Amino acid sequence: MINIERQTYSLNLKHTFTIARGSRNQQHIVLIKIKHDGEIGYGEASPSDRYKENQNSVIKFYDQVDLSNFNDPFLIEDILNYVEKLAPGNQAAKAGIDIALYDLIGKKLKIPLWKYFGLNPDKTPTTSFTIGIDSPEIIENKIKEAEEFPILKVKVGVPNDEEIIKTIRKYTDKTLRVDANEGWKSKELARDKILFLEKEGVEFVEQPMPAEDVEGIKWLRKQIHIPIIADEAMGTISDILKVYELYDGINIKLMKCGGINKALKIIHAAKAMNLKIMIGCMVESSVGIAAAAQLSPLVDYADLDGNILINNDPFTGIYHHKGKIILSNEPGLGIQPCQI
Repeated sequence: MINIERQTYSLNLKHTFTIARGSRNQQHIVLIKIKHDGEIGYGEASPSDRYKENQNSVIKFYDQVDLSNFNDPFLIEDILNYVEKLAPGNQAAKAGIDIALYDLIGKKLKIPLWKYFGLNPDKTPTTSFTIGIDSPEIIENKIKEAEEFPILKVKVGVPNDEEIIKTIRKYTDKTLRVDANEGWKSKELARDKILFLEKEGVEFVEQPMPAEDVEGIKWLRKQIHIPIIADEAMGTISDILKVYELYDGINIKLMKCGGINKALKIIHAAKAMNLKIMIGCMVESSVGIAAAAQLSPLVDYADLDGNILINNDPFTGIYHHKGKIILSNEPGLGIQPCQI
């Protein structure tokens, strides 16, 4: 019999984290354990209001889940189909179950998940380090904190975007990627901002405009010369046909799409469509980050720093070397609890 347990937890951010939609100092998550024959798989749901989820909605969803009728965790498609049909949406909640199941399977097989999927750990990308919207003084401190990371992801989407970029360029010539989080509300504003960013050597821009502004994105893409990546516009696999030919690439997040199983399907579909692929994250513990990292050898870009931005990670086991993701040889996700 398969059992599931849940526990609420709040991740404390090292700095107030500000994007175009607002600021926060904590991320409220739900950690879960799936148990079978003495083995434990760990999972995490890190919900976002942007996708109509929060800690309470995750708990409410988990209260509906009964895995006691399943006796074999290797029947992952059957289990996840059951979970999917419980209620629409709730992708972060569903991701938590998916992640825990895969961790459990890896532990039972005594192999890491990247090996289970037949991937090459040497092909992991270098993750970016995220710098949220802030004052020039705090941004300078964040740049120092990110010293070992060769790629910076900069949050913009506010009136002083140019000041933020110029402040960063004053201190570093590292590769910059920019995420507007839908902050530029008109196509003309987005065009002018991106033309400025091009001159500053920015590699690409994530979600420059509101996801629903299809005509604006279509127009914008013809006016600029660097790639644009769909973030808020790309959630589940059903969105891939909506973003195809509008964007140059997609940002897949386990918490948006429902977990590892669904992310794999999106990756293969995106490759068939010649879309660039980023694997990203919310503010997450090492559970969610380690889960996404298992798939990172398949993608072009990574933004898996959610656990680096917090100071009370309840797990250990996900590491970087000069930003390059290091995949563990430990079974499953390769993580160990340390604060729970």
